[in-house]
Amino acid sequence: MTKVVIISKKQIRNWAIITFMAVGAIGVAWYWGHSGGGSDYSETSRPSSKVNEANKAVSGNMNGTVKQASLSVSEQGQGRTINIVTGEFKTTGADGKPIEAYRWDPGTIHVKQGELINLSIFGVNGTNHPFIIDGLSIKGEVKKGKETVVSFKADKPGTYRIICLTHPDIAHNGPMVGYIVVDA
Repeated sequence: MTKVVIISKKQIRNWAIITFMAVGAIGVAWYWGHSGGGSDYSETSRPSSKVNEANKAVSGNMNGTVKQASLSVSEQGQGRTINIVTGEFKTTGADGKPIEAYRWDPGTIHVKQGELINLSIFGVNGTNHPFIIDGLSIKGEVKKGKETVVSFKADKPGTYRIICLTHPDIAHNGPMVGYIVVDA
């Protein structure tokens, strides 16, 4: 018995848009990682406005409260830098209503226990994304066209969620949740 599948032009267009956006997000992440945004990227080679933004980091203390921390350029340069971008998928549902979903890209990163991490997040899509990192007492905000850097030491093994407070679930164009996996 032969099955016949009919695909409308609208379905093809929607899948083409989603595929184009996914390839674009991967391309941006690859380009950013290979054009000086990787771990061998010297803090002193950044434009001064980027250094000033990077010096604002958020860190937690032992009782779980969050405080602003200011790291010097030499302190910021230690450790490994991991680059993340914000992404968006957009399409139209069968009812004609727009559907949007935001995400962190890459969605999962692995780090070693005891490693100092500089998490550099660049805002590509969405006006702003206030976020928390569950279990690490870190919070921050990523704005479109800007870089936000948060630094932390991965002391305990486990999986920690990066949660956008604007897009925490499907009702708010999410869930925009990423994962930091700390391996022992």
